[in-house]
Amino acid sequence: MAKNKLAKFAEMETLENVFQPAHREIFRTDYDLKGKWNEKVFRNDHPIVLEIGCGKGEYTVGLGELFPDKNFIGMDIKGARMWHGAKGALEKNIHNAVFIRAYAEFMESLFAPGEIAEIWITFPDPQMSKARKRLTGTRFLSLYKKILKANGILHLKTDSPFLYTYTAELIKHNHLPASVVTDDLYGGDLDDKILGIKTFYEQQWLSRGKKIKYIRFSLEGSDTLTEPEIAIEKDDYHSEARYMGPTPKKRML
Repeated sequence: MAKNKLAKFAEMETLENVFQPAHREIFRTDYDLKGKWNEKVFRNDHPIVLEIGCGKGEYTVGLGELFPDKNFIGMDIKGARMWHGAKGALEKNIHNAVFIRAYAEFMESLFAPGEIAEIWITFPDPQMSKARKRLTGTRFLSLYKKILKANGILHLKTDSPFLYTYTAELIKHNHLPASVVTDDLYGGDLDDKILGIKTFYEQQWLSRGKKIKYIRFSLEGSDTLTEPEIAIEKDDYHSEARYMGPTPKKRML
């Protein structure tokens, strides 16, 4: 297993659709491609869509196939997983999908204001104990606002009841515009081919009877974001295993 992972890391260095900035290139400084992704990488002026925590890259690659008139960037820190998406995109000759290996906290160093048109957040760890680490928390939403175009769109797809409830309450608390808020994506009447792409983890959750939740919203008018102070029942499973099974607890945010 370790040798296989090392082989993937080595191959990542050679893949033309993978960017792995060194810490010194993005820590408190601007990456060379900041503001130049259209010009230098995609060589067109199509809108750029960013997937935060792309995992194996199923969504980034799938969206690239569906929408040749848009550019897609998958971002994650786990290179061995990202390798699958990067290799898949090259094998399918998908040239509008690339990958960045970096922590999401560095997105302001990687992208210029208004450079990103949409952001996808697909099945992140709900971080039930640490609001600061939640990818839909006020800390990260403030970062997204810095790189999104005016009225840019955010998508959250999650199996976590906790994260879904938290995000829906945060949106309501801060009066953010939301066009779709559903706690049962495939049980409703939404007919959108974008939502049909299923990640590796999503298929696991569905096979275990978990309902998939989806929220589409924007940060329009969000000058200052604040956390909702409500009690939310914790998930009875956690992280990637997501099947711990303890008695759910309530906590104040």
